[in-house]
Amino acid sequence: ETAMFNVKDRVLTLPMWEKASANVYDMLVGHEVGHALYTPNKWGEDYGIPQSYLNVCEDARIEKLMKRRYPGLAKTFFNGYKELADDDFFQIKDDNLETYNLADRANLWFKIGNYTQVPIERGEETDIINQIAETETFVDVLIAAEALYKYCKHKQEEETKIPLDDLEQNQTGDSQQPASEFS
Repeated sequence: ETAMFNVKDRVLTLPMWEKASANVYDMLVGHEVGHALYTPNKWGEDYGIPQSYLNVCEDARIEKLMKRRYPGLAKTFFNGYKELADDDFFQIKDDNLETYNLADRANLWFKIGNYTQVPIERGEETDIINQIAETETFVDVLIAAEALYKYCKHKQEEETKIPLDDLEQNQTGDSQQPASEFS
């Protein structure tokens, strides 16, 4: 379904997409070669941070390093991500991106942010995006991923708390709405 590089076995896998152009395939190869060159073999270890958060930060880092090492790839990445954005590859066309957590928005920011308005709040969110953008080493990635994870976890905990007023209304029967819903 997607491109990937197994850092332990050193195997690069590419998808067989019917509609992808040479630009998209070149972008995928450039991205996965970036993992081959820069992602450590200890990728699968438990760092106390979910893999998806590490991946968002590592993808941003390796693409930056690949464009620096092979300047011609900048245009390839630009055109490849434009094609993916135009084709709604990330399936966000009808979504309100403000409802996405920062990890998902960061992933979109670094991949198709040139073509899509990805909302990033000033302050802590911008600081985390900048921290991800400035990663140079895998240790930097671990630090940025931890900051991203803690922020997202804190925001999720904030959103799942039930305001005291809602609890009091439910207990007295004054509210027609449940205090919380499972999603």
